[in-house]
Amino acid sequence: MAELCYFTGPMDCGKSTLALQLDYTHSAGGRRGRLFTSHDRAGEATISSRLGLIRPAIEVAPDFDFWLYVVDELTSGERIDYLVCDETQFYRPRQIDQLARLADELQIDVFAFGIMTDFQTLLFPASQRLVELCDKIEVLQVRALCWCGQRATHNARTVDGEMVVEGDQVLFGDTVAFGEPGLTGEPTEVVSYEVLCRRHHRRRVTRAVAQATLSDPLPFGRDGDDEALG
Repeated sequence: MAELCYFTGPMDCGKSTLALQLDYTHSAGGRRGRLFTSHDRAGEATISSRLGLIRPAIEVAPDFDFWLYVVDELTSGERIDYLVCDETQFYRPRQIDQLARLADELQIDVFAFGIMTDFQTLLFPASQRLVELCDKIEVLQVRALCWCGQRATHNARTVDGEMVVEGDQVLFGDTVAFGEPGLTGEPTEVVSYEVLCRRHHRRRVTRAVAQATLSDPLPFGRDGDDEALG
């Protein structure tokens, strides 16, 4: 039986790397698949990993229909055994329904990779639909790390290094270098993303804030503390 499998985790935990590895493993075993993505960091119609791996893929636009695409390919004589779908947090919920239908009715395995929650710790609509429909969820075992060294579980949006909790759910960062003039000729605010542990996400303490203020207590005492207490 084909399955709809959802692989998830915060940023920097190797989702795209695993997606490309899974495609390689299945294709090496004689299976034929298709790669899909949406808004990859390397540009349109591309799956890229932070390790430097990169493969062409089909860009999933808001009006893309997985069911029609696959049916057209099959009726044209093409063979499709599986789909690898990266950056699924940017898909539409109806597209997730289409992926489930492909698994159920055409026996095509679907491997979906994406972030579950946004910078406000709320579920992306497509991610919520994946949780509702998938056959199994696998949380990636490669642990992204917060600046403090603890396991990072939350995605934070930052503007010039400071965490923000308001704004559109989808906003792409790292598009303008720090201090680079924008369209008005003035320096543009730098929108980026950072992974944090829950404690520092709640406190809004990013790496830049911690380095600038040292406001967050260290998890150990300084030399001389014991003597001072004694």
